[in-house]
Amino acid sequence: MSRGKGNSGNKGRKGSGKGKSQFKKGKYTLRGEGKPKTAGLPKRKRTPKGEPLPKFSDKIRLNKFLSNAGICSRREADTLIASGVVSVNGEIVTELGYKVSPSDNVKYDGISINPEKKRYVLLNKPKGFSLMSMGKDGAVNLVKNACKENIFPVGKMDKSATGLILYTNDTDMEKKLTHPKFKVAQLFHVTLDKIVQPEDLAQLTSGLYVDDHMFSAEQASFIEGKSHREVGVAILSSKSNTVKLMFGKMGYEIVKIDRVEFAGLTKKDLPRGNYRHLDEKEVGFLKMS
Repeated sequence: MSRGKGNSGNKGRKGSGKGKSQFKKGKYTLRGEGKPKTAGLPKRKRTPKGEPLPKFSDKIRLNKFLSNAGICSRREADTLIASGVVSVNGEIVTELGYKVSPSDNVKYDGISINPEKKRYVLLNKPKGFSLMSMGKDGAVNLVKNACKENIFPVGKMDKSATGLILYTNDTDMEKKLTHPKFKVAQLFHVTLDKIVQPEDLAQLTSGLYVDDHMFSAEQASFIEGKSHREVGVAILSSKSNTVKLMFGKMGYEIVKIDRVEFAGLTKKDLPRGNYRHLDEKEVGFLKMS
């Protein structure tokens, strides 16, 4: 099995990350559907409750800069700043909340600090690899050679599931894509334990209650050229188990589930077990959406 060799770094870039749903073409064209809804990301907005969605800008708070560089936690950074041991462009800064740009020369105790470069690594996870495990079955082993920085998975995925999972050290990006109010476009190829009835596909899009919570799919239909045990399901949700919950409520058991699209990123030309780095356009798309 190839795991992120150099030949996977460029192949996956072509035709990916533009927010185009695979529902529109190829083997994921759905039967019985009109023009598919755009499965892109919604515009950033402040949520009515709880914390606002993270915003992205060139400038960041000094305490976060120190934390990102691995010096200390944000809370500890506030103490360091207040004590006068941190300078920006030769000037001591004691103001909490002070913001710095990537071009600023930040020093701690007279030593220049170089923050970690932001990394965004897309993995096509094989079956049997766990996101949580650090052992041989840990998916982190598949991306350990991607970069020197420590990167972490965005969201969750069952060990038995396959498909796209994004790894990054960008905490703002991770918070945005997993925020309860942020609706991430996801497309799944699902194989069930029995033939799916057309009325149940309609139920997925009209919505159903699971444990007093309403769930629904943006689209659901049979996959062209496949048996009626295989369906394509598109959702707009930060949750990873929405599809499993809905099918379980209707009495189906998922045999296989493969995430073929996540937040506008596709697994086109990305073999199972391989990874690739996102290009600048893809990162910009995720930040601006």
